[in-house]
Amino acid sequence: MIMAIDPGRDKCGLVVMTVDGNVKSQCVIETSTLESVLIELSNQFELQIIVLGDGTTSKSAKKRILSTLPNIRIEVVDERHTTEEARKLYWKKNPPRSWRRLLPISMQVPPVPIDDIAAEVLARKFLRSEN
Repeated sequence: MIMAIDPGRDKCGLVVMTVDGNVKSQCVIETSTLESVLIELSNQFELQIIVLGDGTTSKSAKKRILSTLPNIRIEVVDERHTTEEARKLYWKKNPPRSWRRLLPISMQVPPVPIDDIAAEVLARKFLRSEN
């Protein structure tokens, strides 16, 4: 199992997935709860790798991860264009309905935070690079 984290100042997106791409858990959490969520998910899943986006808060997130799970392998992944890809993936998973389906997707903003989907994009990018 791998976990991917899209770190942010106030919130983080997390996804846990198998190496063949099946999502097992996905959520957006407050950054302040990162350690407790890491412990909870590591108890629930046998995590082998944590994929971490290289954005603004990645260095502090990496320190927090290592202090919580000192023996975990961490791979830092380029975060460029992740938000755009996450928006596309959000709309693929949640097609617009009603009058929204008449607007081009590129003009729409998802109605919920998509940090967890950004984490999924990071995980899939990492998995593609490993193959």
